[in-house]
Amino acid sequence: MTSEQSPALHPAARAKGRNMTAIASGKGGVGKTWFAITLAHALARQGQRTLLFDGDLGLANVDIQLGLMPKHDLGGVLSGRLTLNQAAMAYDDGGFDVIAGRSGSGRLANLPPSRLRLLGDDLALLAAAYDQVILDLGAGVERTVRQLTDNAGTCIVLTTDEPTSLTDAYAFVKVTHMDRPGTDIRIVVNMANSTREGERTYNTLNKACEGFLKMSPPLLGVVRRDTKVRESIRNQVSLLTRFPNTEAATDVEAIARKLSDQV
Repeated sequence: MTSEQSPALHPAARAKGRNMTAIASGKGGVGKTWFAITLAHALARQGQRTLLFDGDLGLANVDIQLGLMPKHDLGGVLSGRLTLNQAAMAYDDGGFDVIAGRSGSGRLANLPPSRLRLLGDDLALLAAAYDQVILDLGAGVERTVRQLTDNAGTCIVLTTDEPTSLTDAYAFVKVTHMDRPGTDIRIVVNMANSTREGERTYNTLNKACEGFLKMSPPLLGVVRRDTKVRESIRNQVSLLTRFPNTEAATDVEAIARKLSDQV
């Protein structure tokens, strides 16, 4: 945690999870980690004290996408050597803090439920020092993903127009809705050819949710396909640092404003 962010409790953080947003997807390859990074950066640019938590246990890559070499990571926290606060590091180029995961550690992906609950409780306490906490979760509907989702006030499900992505996004919405009815689930369509096409993709998913689940998760936003995204990832830098005026950057910043308004 940066020195400017440490002491005060943000009023909206007093209710557990209210300022915590989980980024999830039914499958990999939809740009979830990139979106989580860019959203955290956009929130920071809007003056929000922001923490990005890499909760993709076992396949963590937030630090890789940002070109970071963290001295501490989530592995040290789960082994009892560090507190979450001690594992947080400042990402100066983006103006937000990061708690890195530990890539390739299958042991973290098999944590017992009791340890995950403690991690969630610790994260909720740490969240009180921030305006926004973004949780980059693993893909799929495994137990660890669902349990970390339970700590968040809002869950953003990221999808694309690919049939498998839509099918798996629906599966995630279904399982989350069954586990915790009333969860604030929002949909973001990524890599859309246009805003209108993204809205059509959302309508396809929403129709299934309405027909089978009798619920309608709202569309939080559409992120248009942008060649600069791949370039920023390849260069291990946030899109908002390298290409802040591109279509994808503009779309994520609009989503960040909506998210800020609801907290």
